[in-house]
This record gives sequence, structure tokens and C-alpha cells, in this order.
Amino acid sequence: MSREWLPRVTVAAVVEDNGKFLMVEEDIYGNNIINQPAGHLEPGETLVNAAIRETLEETGWHIRIDHLIEFSQWTSPNSNKHYLRSCFAATALSFDPQQTLDDGIIRAVWMSRDEVASQLNRLRSPLVLHHIDHHINGKKTDIDVFSYYD
Repeated sequence: MSREWLPRVTVAAVVEDNGKFLMVEEDIYGNNIINQPAGHLEPGETLVNAAIRETLEETGWHIRIDHLIEFSQWTSPNSNKHYLRSCFAATALSFDPQQTLDDGIIRAVWMSRDEVASQLNRLRSPLVLHHIDHHINGKKTDIDVFSYYD
């Protein structure tokens, strides 16, 4: 194994409101795909703060992180890139209609679990539906499992 191998650290937020999940439609290399609000950890940022930031930047929603659903590893069969994904459950607090969404984001949309499942061919990764199902089934870990040393 090469010492150059570096997994990508990502975060995602499962935000549920009345049986609907906050999802993002985005343009990835000309393909319209569906994902949770998600993105990469930035320097000096905690995983929780990254999930809060990414959700605002991609949807315009301010959220509160409630707990960790799961920490997952996944290798994309398309790019062979390896991802470490912290997926959090969150509560929607308020919407900012003035928020400019990140480049490539088409729109934020609330979808039921069945609506997400009906779009399997458009999901960014299999982790999207996997984490919704874990959330529905009550999988959770307190976020104090994470620590950040500056």
C-alpha cells in the first residue's frame, strides 16, 4: 500500500421533518444526482461543524446536530477513492432564503424515504439510503464520542 493513499473525510446530515428528508440535487459531471447535505471536512473544523456548514451551504437550512448515526467507510467503484463518512442526525431550525447555494447545487428538496429509494440510480452513493434506513431504525451514538484537539 502506497504512503500516498489518503482517504477523503466527509460528513453528511440526515435531517427529517414529518417523515420527509432534506435532500440535495446536484450536478456532478453533467449528472443530476441526489445526496444528503454532505461534503468534505475543512482544515481546523470539527466533524459536527462541518456537517452544520455543509447543510447551510447546500440547502439554506440552519440545523442542530442531534447525534451520530454512523461512521462509515466506502470505496467508490467509479473513482476507486476511499471515503470516511460521518453521518449525523439533525433537526432543521430555520431556513435562510437569502443563502447562496454552493456551485453545482441544483436545489434542496424534501423527500420521503420511498421517494429516495425510487431514485437508487441517482443516489451519490449507497450510503445515502443506508443512512436514512439506520436513522429510521434508531441507530445512534452520542456526539461526545468525538473530540477535537487544537
